[in-house]
Amino acid sequence: MMKKNLRQALSLLLAILLITSMAACGKTTPSATATPDAEPTITVAPETEDPSELSYVPLEENNWAPETRDALNRFMEENGSSSADYNPETPPYVVFDFDNTTSFFDVEEALLIYQLENLRFSIAPDKMYDVLITEVPKEDFGEDYNNAEGNALNVEIVARDCQKAYEWLCGNYEGLGNDGTMTLEEIHETPQYKDFVTKVRFLYDAIGGTFDAAVSYPWVTYLFTGMTPEEVYDLATESHDYWLGYDIWESVTWESPADYETEAGVVSCSYKTSIALPPESVDLYVKLMANGFDVYVCSASFIDVIKAMACNPKYGLNVAEEDVYAMELKLDEEGRYINEYNYDEYFQTQGPGKKQTIDKFIAPNYGGIGPMFVAGDSQGDFNMITEYPDMKLGLIINRVRGDDFKSISKEAAETIGDVNAKYILQGRDENKGVYIPTQKSILLGSDEERLVRD
Repeated sequence: MMKKNLRQALSLLLAILLITSMAACGKTTPSATATPDAEPTITVAPETEDPSELSYVPLEENNWAPETRDALNRFMEENGSSSADYNPETPPYVVFDFDNTTSFFDVEEALLIYQLENLRFSIAPDKMYDVLITEVPKEDFGEDYNNAEGNALNVEIVARDCQKAYEWLCGNYEGLGNDGTMTLEEIHETPQYKDFVTKVRFLYDAIGGTFDAAVSYPWVTYLFTGMTPEEVYDLATESHDYWLGYDIWESVTWESPADYETEAGVVSCSYKTSIALPPESVDLYVKLMANGFDVYVCSASFIDVIKAMACNPKYGLNVAEEDVYAMELKLDEEGRYINEYNYDEYFQTQGPGKKQTIDKFIAPNYGGIGPMFVAGDSQGDFNMITEYPDMKLGLIINRVRGDDFKSISKEAAETIGDVNAKYILQGRDENKGVYIPTQKSILLGSDEERLVRD
């Protein structure tokens, strides 16, 4: 635990400097938050004390919902290094999901668009079809994924179109390592490019919308076939920097060209632009470490994609690489990824696999005890945020979900301000990429604050 203790000490120093800086700047308090329509009987938390009188390092106000911030501060005070029961040899630990929990929007989905727009692939020209159909059932996609004429599609039909376009791109684009001479700008104007990128992104939606998450989650990682871990890390860093600076929050639709002859015909897909790393997320990581908690990430995105943000010092989260668990592929003899999930050593880090991962790789370091705190946002986090009896607090980034998260979000909404609440909510505005000081969220394309799904 020496390495973690050193990191905690550094985080503590940073936190103290942050508090001093914020005090000097006279940061203002956010406005009061909206509360749910229901008025349950609760025990209201006391007002936060002057930080200079505290024995723990509190969160900055930022745009936290006040009751959520109070609950997080209370959790750190009662269970961190300032508590009487704290043992530095076996400190309490916490686990974060990453996409839409730590980050704003999905960094893996953002990388897919960046990879497509920049044609950053190391797949051999004749192997794209094989990669795209990996582990995907051959039956037709759901009706929502019929082509523009209403005809049913499946992975083989669409992948054949992608293969045809990809071979042409490999022979003509200068950046794909063959004899091509066309620039990326010139390639962007071709029907082959437009068909390829639209149909690869369409497959992401169609596979995820038709089949189990155990099929769709690893599928997108197979597009790293032929790359080394270092190459994926560098590509992800480029994507993170690009989308962090983009700051346009909207839904964009691609449609494949109608005047280009294909087997699948015309299809369309939509995606969200931009990502953010909210200051509230960074501050929470920093303050948890400063207060003596070990911090882990368990994500359903690809391992190198998450490390490129969670472990890169320039982003401020400062998670150790060995404390990140995410999707992993096998490597060939040359150290390059192949389109085969590494089931020999790891679980899929989504759904039940997240809890299995924690139980196998993390909990044994703490006497078999589960995490004391878990943060998540969606169905893929449900097991790890509900199945540990010793978990004292669960943070839900409110996406107004309709899956199993609806039940625990409703519980959180009914216990806002209760010092004994097990789950707490944090709202955000998806049109601006920011947290807002309420438990309610504003979804992309809407101006309505919503607490829980009807």
